[in-house]
Amino acid sequence: MHSPDDIYYALETTKVLREPDRRIDTFGETRFEFQLISELMDRTGEVRIRTGSVEAMRPRILRPSAYHEVELEGFDASARARFDKLVEQLRFEGKDLAFLQYGFQFRRGNVHEEIIHDSIDSVRERVLESIRKSGNPSLAIIEGVDDAWEISILKFSFEMILRSHEINAFDFKRRGLI
Repeated sequence: MHSPDDIYYALETTKVLREPDRRIDTFGETRFEFQLISELMDRTGEVRIRTGSVEAMRPRILRPSAYHEVELEGFDASARARFDKLVEQLRFEGKDLAFLQYGFQFRRGNVHEEIIHDSIDSVRERVLESIRKSGNPSLAIIEGVDDAWEISILKFSFEMILRSHEINAFDFKRRGLI
């Protein structure tokens, strides 16, 4: 389990270098692919690249206190405590938590890891150049903390919710659901 300082550090240092071209769909599942790059904590000149996917399930309208019902499938046993800490931290920072009216189930797919023997700057540039060439619209490039990398993925997921919230709310209102 990560300490509050580890969580705070991961939240502060995680950067989304490239967002996917789309937002979370209002009436269906949305799958985002990610590449998360991070320097190994105990070795210089080594960078880990994690490749995987995150699925945001179809948003649903919930009662305001229902954020406890958000399911975290595929994450380790301490994910619930980390999720609750992240929500608490965001609330403390004054972040708009209106998205919690919607329940999302996040499923983390299989994650593949690769160690690259190079500087973080070089790896970052190669990964970004690769996505510029491939143009994958659902791929996010994230730079995070190696030992708290799941916090980095959760932060990315929350940012996608915050960016999608207005569109989702408009869609729900247009159909008379809220």
